Amino acid sequence: MTVTLGILALLETQPGKGSELAEFLKEARELAIAEEGTVSWYAFKISDTSYGIFDTFATDSARTAHINGQIPAALAKVAVDLLASDPDIRPVDVLAFK
Repeated sequence: MTVTLGILALLETQPGKGSELAEFLKEARELAIAEEGTVSWYAFKISDTSYGIFDTFATDSARTAHINGQIPAALAKVAVDLLASDPDIRPVDVLAFK
């Protein structure tokens, strides 16, 4: 399988909401596991208020399915309560991986 596509989503929390966003991201892992086209899915913490998601895909249709899937929908439901601003979501091209 050739992984050539990804999504980088950067998330900024409202003050004091970092632990709630971290828990949301940990729970979202189960949704990512259920996605057949998602090759890898990482949730990470940069600081107490900065978090992110990075996922990879082999096809554009898999990436599109993910963008229109359950994780973004779930994030949209909690965004008003947890996020300080709209998520910065960027499609990326994977140049190399191991």
